[in-house]
Amino acid sequence: MNVDEALHLLKQGTTELLPEATLKQKLERSAQTGKPLRVKLGIDPSAPHLTLGHAVVLRKLRQFQDLGHTAILLVGDFTRLVGDPSGESSTRPLITKEIIEENMKTYQEQAFKILDPEKTELRYNSEWLNPLGVQGIIQLTSKYTVARMLERDDFSKRYEENSPISVLEFLYPLLQAYDSVALEADLEMGGHDQLFNLLMGRDIQPHYDQESQVVLTVPLLIGTDGTKSMGQSKGNYIGISEAPEQIFGKIMSLPDELMQQYYELLTNVPWDEVKDLHPKACKVRLGKIMVSWFHSEADAQAAEDNFEQVYARKEVPDDMPEVGVNLANFEGGSIWIIELLDQANLIGTRSEARRLVQQGGVQIDGEKITEVDFQVTPQNGMVLKAGKHKFAKIKLEG
Repeated sequence: MNVDEALHLLKQGTTELLPEATLKQKLERSAQTGKPLRVKLGIDPSAPHLTLGHAVVLRKLRQFQDLGHTAILLVGDFTRLVGDPSGESSTRPLITKEIIEENMKTYQEQAFKILDPEKTELRYNSEWLNPLGVQGIIQLTSKYTVARMLERDDFSKRYEENSPISVLEFLYPLLQAYDSVALEADLEMGGHDQLFNLLMGRDIQPHYDQESQVVLTVPLLIGTDGTKSMGQSKGNYIGISEAPEQIFGKIMSLPDELMQQYYELLTNVPWDEVKDLHPKACKVRLGKIMVSWFHSEADAQAAEDNFEQVYARKEVPDDMPEVGVNLANFEGGSIWIIELLDQANLIGTRSEARRLVQQGGVQIDGEKITEVDFQVTPQNGMVLKAGKHKFAKIKLEG
């Protein structure tokens, strides 16, 4: 593939490529020297699972790898302690180092479902930001102005509305920019909401005698609710490490109008090839593609069969997992519904479980539970359902 063909491929499915001419120059130089480009993607360790939203940009990163370049998957373990204000209307809550470390445990395994491990550098920005120290951070802050920082949309809106903006939030894009210096990035990519942060990396690198990186952004994938961008904190995500039946079931529940975006951002199937299919057939094909990608073709077929059994014919799955409950561990022989969902591994977080109960998404033997404080008296063989796609059978112990 020549440089023009490579550039055409890399531009597909992007929202911004700045500046395109510089990327072409970098590709030409790489072809002449044999030195691969260093392509950086930052991942925020706010939650334990990567989603199809992450898969969009990871898929683009894999294209760079297939062209012979080096992917740098950067886990922002230090910067998450600060908190990314992108798109936020208030200061983002901080999380602890322990939660960050727990979330990061499976990142490599999940990312390598898409990336080539042999062409990937997995890095953590605490490697250079911890040693940077107060003096280094002061020097870094001297290289950017408050006026430029307030050009950022979410900052400017909050400033005009007299909403608080902490100095801490100004540090995040500066530290992200310094990551590009530490990694000597030729290109940085991210979601379109990261454009300001990525461009700051371009501004900061020349202060450290480096050539400015190229910036590439991709669209934000809309989540299962059909309105907001996909994210675990919003409860509208499809995790790439979820079970085949869960991935397939969530795909089948997507609004019809999302199909074009999902096909264009997550598959190699031209939209023209599937746009005239019945909506269900369109989703079935997409669901099988996604499950085959993250699991196997056999799992994809089994997931389709399970969906037909459970949803089309309104049956419960034969192979649902069992969750052991020892009533001796609970006062009065009952258990809090949130605790039961947690023990059954049917939820990601307890806050997600509360939201699901309040929305009527939890059932016991077919009856909806809508009270967050509900106490369950478990029975052997009782079927617990969370959302549209997750089941577990109660097994009494002790």
